[in-house]
Amino acid sequence: QVQLVESGGGLVQAGGSLRLSCAASGSIFSINAMGWFRQAPGKQRELVAGISRDDSTRYSDSVKGRFTISRDNAKNTVYLQMNSLKLEDTAVYYCATENGYYWDYWGQGTQVNVSS
Repeated sequence: QVQLVESGGGLVQAGGSLRLSCAASGSIFSINAMGWFRQAPGKQRELVAGISRDDSTRYSDSVKGRFTISRDNAKNTVYLQMNSLKLEDTAVYYCATENGYYWDYWGQGTQVNVSS
């Protein structure tokens, strides 16, 4: 079992920045990659950014150049730095872990609201 606790969401004006954090605990040895997903009302959950065990990263086209995923192995924490936020970035953001085959553990989600 892996437990994930997200923090850092909130309300920000368009063009602003937020940093999300995701602290992992439990059977972290089983984690192959970690990622951030988001789900806006009426839309499917989408992968925003991921970071693998070898530190390779991937981003959705919609956030590339604006968001940065990173991690602190000593703290078992993954971050999502979000810059130049847009109205369409408003969503619930979820942290998740991947075991090499599928995304298996999820956090409770943190709300990000971007206002004009």
